[in-house]
Amino acid sequence: MFKIKRVYDPVSADDGKRILVDRLWPRGINKEKAQIHEWLKEIAPSHELRKWYSHDPAKWAEFKKRYKQELAGETEVLKRIKAQARNQAVTLLFSTKELEHNNAVALKDILNQS
Repeated sequence: MFKIKRVYDPVSADDGKRILVDRLWPRGINKEKAQIHEWLKEIAPSHELRKWYSHDPAKWAEFKKRYKQELAGETEVLKRIKAQARNQAVTLLFSTKELEHNNAVALKDILNQS
């Protein structure tokens, strides 16, 4: 089971494995408070894609398409995350204030489709 959550939200026991899926470390939060088990920068959108998208909802469908293309080279990491989710909850953490159109939402969809 995959969940998504802002890294700034309180940690809860049902989060399971907490994986940060942003390329940049979130501002204003230290590692102890974040309680992140793993930081997977390599599956975050590229700087170019992130800047192009700029959280513009009009670009959401194209962002998801381009992000999925970027993830094509990370099949082993994605397989490992999916295997972990078979045994425990996996929470994909993100830092943006945009709750509906962000890379964690897109990644969850991609993981559930493959």
